Amino acid sequence: MNVAVTLVKLKMDLQSICGGLLHDVVEDCDVSEATVREEFGDDIANIVIGCTKISKIKFKTKEETQAENFRKMVVAMAKDIRVIIVKLADRMHNMLTLQYVSKERQVKKAQETLDIYVPLASRLGINSVKSELEDLCLRFLHPEFYYRLAEKIAMKKSERESYIHDSVQNVIEHLSEYSIKADVSGRPKHFYSIYKKMHNRGVDYDQIQDLLAFRIIVNNITECYKCLGIIHSSYTPVPGRFKDYIAIPKVNGYQSLHTTVIGLKAERIEIQIRTAEMHEIAETGVAAHWLYKEKDKKPKHLKWIDELMEYNREITQSSEFMDVVKNDLDIGGIFVFTPTGDVRELRYGATPLDFAFSVHTAVGSTCVGAKVNGKMVPLKYRLKSGDTVEVLTSKAQTPSKDWLKIVKTSRARTKIKQHLLKIEREKNRTMGEELLEKALRTAGTTTKALEKKNEFNKAYDQLYIKDLPELHLHIGSGRFSIKQIFDLIPSLETTNLNDDVKEKRKKEFDSLYSEISNTAKKKAHKDNAVIVDGLDDIMVRMGKCCNPIPGDPIVGFITRGRGVTIHTHACPRVREIEDARKIFVEWNSSYAFRHPVSVRVITHDRPGTLSRITNNIHGHGINIKSAIAKSLPDMKGSFLFEVEVKDYSEFLKVVSIIESMEEIISVTRA
Repeated sequence: MNVAVTLVKLKMDLQSICGGLLHDVVEDCDVSEATVREEFGDDIANIVIGCTKISKIKFKTKEETQAENFRKMVVAMAKDIRVIIVKLADRMHNMLTLQYVSKERQVKKAQETLDIYVPLASRLGINSVKSELEDLCLRFLHPEFYYRLAEKIAMKKSERESYIHDSVQNVIEHLSEYSIKADVSGRPKHFYSIYKKMHNRGVDYDQIQDLLAFRIIVNNITECYKCLGIIHSSYTPVPGRFKDYIAIPKVNGYQSLHTTVIGLKAERIEIQIRTAEMHEIAETGVAAHWLYKEKDKKPKHLKWIDELMEYNREITQSSEFMDVVKNDLDIGGIFVFTPTGDVRELRYGATPLDFAFSVHTAVGSTCVGAKVNGKMVPLKYRLKSGDTVEVLTSKAQTPSKDWLKIVKTSRARTKIKQHLLKIEREKNRTMGEELLEKALRTAGTTTKALEKKNEFNKAYDQLYIKDLPELHLHIGSGRFSIKQIFDLIPSLETTNLNDDVKEKRKKEFDSLYSEISNTAKKKAHKDNAVIVDGLDDIMVRMGKCCNPIPGDPIVGFITRGRGVTIHTHACPRVREIEDARKIFVEWNSSYAFRHPVSVRVITHDRPGTLSRITNNIHGHGINIKSAIAKSLPDMKGSFLFEVEVKDYSEFLKVVSIIESMEEIISVTRA
């Protein structure tokens, strides 16, 4: 009954309320799934069954079981969002009756609610549920703080109520001067909100100033902005505390104007300005979607649920999936713009690399640099609200392991890991294939010959492998030894051999594995910057006309007596050389030497400019091979630096370092 009442308050549809009334019958009342479906129809039955599955989640027990059940909850939510809204109402009732269970269970349940259900309520925009759940969690996780705070707030109740009444009347008077009729109300902030302020700022309750929140509800958007102007002209606004969520709504659909001003008696107060419809959506979030007669089971703006389902398809480990989703539920905190003016919301601390992956996986995977507000920045730069981000890409670029230290969002992290895993799998497969083939040759046969006779079938069955490529992969990764495989090939079984022969063969296999592993390592550390048509031991030289560096798109040309010359795709010489001499080339990702590149800098002609530029570059660990400086007639300075960089991204770093200086006019590659 309590669950159904909460759903009525959220103004949910009839099926959800029925689902709330029945949510425990299959699990606790010996009623079959089929009976519920027959009596109440598919929609209600699916909600009840969805809740039955997810109510079996036992967090903080066996990690993998917990994660697998959590995964089921996300899948159920993706099919019909009403499942999770009913579950949130159920969790609300659980938290309201938590005092009747053991202390250990209270802490466990409250922590689980704070980790999973509070972020879910926030993502769904159901602020009324989110705030109440947060306060209940605080009560059981930090009871001493909760009751001390309750006592302090109760002591000042009459004083606070008097201040709220006077402030509301004062705001109404200011608005009525401009003929605006509004519903104005005030309240103390929620306990958990005060707790977070005290915890984040490291201060006591008496030092927190903005403890009161006021809300102004008007008729339309025009009046929202008019109200804002009146408030700012009537009270002193606190700089940096204004947010416009009407023009740029939060990802959960929340819209409102937020501002903090100095109110009566010099107290700081927070004011939210919104329309009645915005208020409805702010309190009930996605539940308002049924109030406004949209009958889809999943509102169109909940793209993040599709992303969760994408993670579900791509991530095999349930524990990793759970970590990713927990991280992803953490709602964004900054709004950034694409060069075309589109807005993207990212979490606090996000970098240009996170932004690139939010645009598209291909953009993120080939990102070599970024411009923020027109200036080059490093990939680890922390984005701020209002930044315009332009991503620079190169087809030669691929994700690096170092990127995992830079990115903050689940999407970027997952995509980078997938790419690295794919590369690792391919290396293991190639090594396993080579190892098996060489081992079979020492035994006087080949893979092809054994495949024709179906001699691998026993190995496939007993090791649960579907085909030869998968077998190669497991041999290369070291999961299965060659000896294990030979024991499962009927014509090569070692079980009938005497101990001396077995030992000799084992030594041969171990020696062979070591030799192939070392060869693989050696191949990965060749001293050639460029691989020519798959070979890394051909003589190459860089074209002096364009000086390619790793990250540049490149093309190779066969040169008589001098091997292969490498040019950038954009080099003018490329158009002059006939196609017959072209050859496929690519950068060797294992090559760690530095490459010279020329940078031309135009500056305002000021004393000490050369010294400041060189000190800045050296200060970031980048070597300058040469520098040419001269003054130009129009009070400008011209500099040509030759610097050594490891790849294109480090070249962009050099450009960024120089561009950040105020006397710089332009920086170009020469």
